[in-house]
Amino acid sequence: MLLPATPLVSRLAPTPSGYLHLGNAVNFVLTWLLTRRAHGTLHLRIDDLDRQRLRPAYLDNIFQTIDWLGLDYDHGPSGPDDFEANYSQLHHLAEYQQLLDELRQVPGLIYACRCSRTDIQRVGGQHDNADCQAQRLPLDTPAIAWRAHVPPALRVEFPDLWQQHVAVPLAAAMSDFVVRKKDGVAAYQIASVVDDVRLGTTLIVRGLDLLPSTAAQLWLAGQAASTAAFGRVQFAHHALLPGPNGAKLSKSTQASAQRGIMAEAGSPRVVYAAVARLLGLPEGAGESLATLQAV
Repeated sequence: MLLPATPLVSRLAPTPSGYLHLGNAVNFVLTWLLTRRAHGTLHLRIDDLDRQRLRPAYLDNIFQTIDWLGLDYDHGPSGPDDFEANYSQLHHLAEYQQLLDELRQVPGLIYACRCSRTDIQRVGGQHDNADCQAQRLPLDTPAIAWRAHVPPALRVEFPDLWQQHVAVPLAAAMSDFVVRKKDGVAAYQIASVVDDVRLGTTLIVRGLDLLPSTAAQLWLAGQAASTAAFGRVQFAHHALLPGPNGAKLSKSTQASAQRGIMAEAGSPRVVYAAVARLLGLPEGAGESLATLQAV
């Protein structure tokens, strides 16, 4: 994989909504390896706007897993207390609102929506964007979400360091996604873009399941002058690791008894072996990778 020639800045960006699983740990190691190989800068950025799903144990687990893997980072919180006091996304709500205010000025881009997840599931999981747009609810109406209108024919294309060239039909992949939740707080796509611009991120390593999010963020960032720099970010989307039943690993589907990769694996070597397989390295190469974190 040919890394960008410019100074490389990347980040680990977990969410404290569950215990970190094998896929999360593999992403951490891949990001760390690529950043350190390029003598770049690595941030720890924890996405905690979903406060309903945050648990202290999940937040602790992020720092414990990084330590267990033997990784380091250059900037970010030293632990849960430092995170809450100085690094939580709650400290940046005004920055997220600034981008929302910019986007609402773009004709036809943002509209108000009263639909809940239950409403959308009731009609087969498809949001009727035409009906919501036709209502023309004021954006300042209480308890409504803001959605970005995705043109039906829009295809977002970008180069990818792992997948080569990517083209995402965004309307089919993520039609009219939420940019501000009903509680008035910015949604993930907004916060992620603003945070990456603020950190000066130049490389984002993600799983293939986040291709639609990447496309949405690139398109959204291009609508505002303050986030134009996001268009210069390089991406590397890696293959996903299936769970025991073949399904995608996900914190949202964890059973109550599951405690993440630290509890399931006897050693970090399990993670490094999985990374070696993703990189197409020979059998046993994971042992060599596992020694790099001590260098």
